[in-house]
Amino acid sequence: SLTYSFSLGPRLPGTSWLLTNPVFPLSPVPGPRGRGESGSPANQCWRCCCRGWRFVFGGGKGGGCCCGGGGGVWTVSLRIASVAWCCSPRAWAHPGMILSRAQYGQISRYLERLRPNRQGLKLLMEQFPSQSQSTLLSIFSLEYQKRMKRTHARHHTTEACETYYQRYLSGVMNNAAAPVLFELANEMDLAPSLMARIVLEKFLQEREQIMPSKPVINGMLRDPSQIPDRVLANQVYQCTVNDSCYGPLVDCIKHAIGQEHEILLREKLQRKGLSFLDEDQLRAKGYDKTPDIILEVPVVVEGHVIHWIESKASFGDEYSHQCYLQDQFWSYWNRFGPGLVIYWCGFIEELDCHRNRGIILKDCFPEDIVTLHCTMANTERGRDR
Repeated sequence: SLTYSFSLGPRLPGTSWLLTNPVFPLSPVPGPRGRGESGSPANQCWRCCCRGWRFVFGGGKGGGCCCGGGGGVWTVSLRIASVAWCCSPRAWAHPGMILSRAQYGQISRYLERLRPNRQGLKLLMEQFPSQSQSTLLSIFSLEYQKRMKRTHARHHTTEACETYYQRYLSGVMNNAAAPVLFELANEMDLAPSLMARIVLEKFLQEREQIMPSKPVINGMLRDPSQIPDRVLANQVYQCTVNDSCYGPLVDCIKHAIGQEHEILLREKLQRKGLSFLDEDQLRAKGYDKTPDIILEVPVVVEGHVIHWIESKASFGDEYSHQCYLQDQFWSYWNRFGPGLVIYWCGFIEELDCHRNRGIILKDCFPEDIVTLHCTMANTERGRDR
């Protein structure tokens, strides 16, 4: 069982934070006596409907439950129930899709007018019903991150940061329990976690009279209980759990999804009877930059020899693929020879243009693998004839 945990910090008595992450919709999982999976009133378990993740909210100091009552420090544990579940064929009945550049452009342009919330995601799926859900989810996240990068400079000017901070102070003065930071982020079309970072930096700068270091800021975003102001801690907490594309919760989910696909890849290779070394084994041998899988005996996929496989639990768009080519894939090609990249959520068809040079793209594990054993068996049958 794989588990990733981080603290969500203190919560004001009588408040209730709703998880509205659009990419990973949650529903309660009943336990003994209806008190959550653990059966304890201090724990409430939520299952992510689309992937089977479990978010366990554990009561810390002060106890209470996550829907109200006493205060306390809350910890989220993200669990993958079991390796067997992750690798079951039923769980991956809907693979990603290969889109043309024109199709991707159409989706991208439509996303420009949508907000990054559950309603926006619903509208996207209604507009493109023929596309797989995993493909649209990944594109939804990628395009929103691009939008945040394009507008980063505008939101981080001295004047903008001061304006956001003053609006935050004014908002909590009127109603400290209201989701002031979250609503401000939506109004400014900025990711809630990024708005929380801006205001937290400004708060610490005024309090300590020095610019806080990045490790300090990151630590407080991961664990809001470290923030010396309780109201701000709860505002940051709310932004964290409601952000669909940024923040520690999303990073945790993405990391878990990436590991899940790597497990899936290893299971499929084992079922094929292929001998390989994974990333951990390669690092133990002293390799510093490695793909996820090195095949000890090369195979042939669609007429191309393959020495390594890289797993990407995302959609391969133009920007991310070019970055991967420069930072990873060509380095693997130089060191280990030709290889295969699996974009599990699909990719743009025109990007699969380096096959003759030694890099193949697929959106699923190839079933038509030709091994040395198969080649030798075919040769022997030819001689017998």
